[in-house]
Amino acid sequence: MKYRKDRAGNDVSILGMGCMRFKDKAETERMILAAIEGGVNFFDTAYIYPGSEVTLGEILSKHGKREDVLIATKLPLTKCRSFADFDFYFNESLKRLQTDYVDYYFMHAMSSFAQWEQLRELGILEWIKGKKASGQIRQVGFSFHSTHEDFIKILGDYDWEFCMVQYNYYDENYQAGRAGLKAAAAKGVPVFIMEPLLGGRLAVDLPKDAEAAFRAVDADRTPATWAFWWLWDQPEVTMALSGMNSTRILQENLKAVEDFRELTEAENAVYPKVVDIFKKSYKVPCTGCNYCLPCPQGINIPGVFSAYNTSYAHGFFPGIMMYSTTAGVMLEKRKSPKLCNGCKKCEKECPQNIDITGELKKVGKRFEKLPLRIGFSMVGKYMRKAKRKKNENTGN
Repeated sequence: MKYRKDRAGNDVSILGMGCMRFKDKAETERMILAAIEGGVNFFDTAYIYPGSEVTLGEILSKHGKREDVLIATKLPLTKCRSFADFDFYFNESLKRLQTDYVDYYFMHAMSSFAQWEQLRELGILEWIKGKKASGQIRQVGFSFHSTHEDFIKILGDYDWEFCMVQYNYYDENYQAGRAGLKAAAAKGVPVFIMEPLLGGRLAVDLPKDAEAAFRAVDADRTPATWAFWWLWDQPEVTMALSGMNSTRILQENLKAVEDFRELTEAENAVYPKVVDIFKKSYKVPCTGCNYCLPCPQGINIPGVFSAYNTSYAHGFFPGIMMYSTTAGVMLEKRKSPKLCNGCKKCEKECPQNIDITGELKKVGKRFEKLPLRIGFSMVGKYMRKAKRKKNENTGN
């Protein structure tokens, strides 16, 4: 494992584990222990990640690994209405994590400078001062989803000890962007990276032509490794956070760390080519974070967006097959994007600021054409009839 320093002088593994996408608990336990064995020491969770803090806390406590790792969790800003709320959510996180302190505490998903000003009015600075004095919070920072201008304002308004931004070779100038990365580094603020693989899109969903462009330079390097190396090649990047959910993915990422070296001029030159190819296929910038869920109409928003992007990146047939599952086209009560009533509840939660209602219309237009709807209806009726017959024959 390779490490870089945080503000306090701690060694931080350049590969961190994002804990938002945990699945099977047994596999998660194996993965976390293997990650620690492999040198990963940064584990990132949040109050609002379902089951994440509890799972992480139980595994670390069970194996006596709390002091071997750095835990980061987050204050749910949109839930805070009073000074007392700060303690409520923080204490609940400590309880879930089975610890009496956190190494990094984030102001979660800062979306504007006005939001930070509201927190200050509620007394957040006084609260942070008290928690740091007690040792319950070792370092404080913020994660960010807004414009570059807001990032610079927030960055300059407090002596932050770290920050986290969405950054990858596709999103080089998105939100805080490269300019924000350099501004933070100039102030001595370590920068942690979220979405280094754009929700996995830069690892498994690259168009074939984009993968071919990478292979032409190095036939053996994986797309995920290309994405991580682009980040680690920048000294301003302290750590890249990967939302791993299997030991196999962990081992692949550990190998990327082990093999990492400075990029050559020829290697750097291939990224713009891949971005140009990717832009033609990647229609909706959804990372699958699921903040938009649950939809009041039951629409699997990230799922149908993934199918939509797949239909352009890998062909219409793979896309329509994925869509048929995520939209429940075989069910009597389908979850079509056409059910969207424009309530915009999802858009208020989306950290990517996607025009979700508008994009759902495009998805519906592509996949819900009359011939396809007739086909879905016929296949759905056949499948339901076959299922009923099977149940009758088995007595269920």
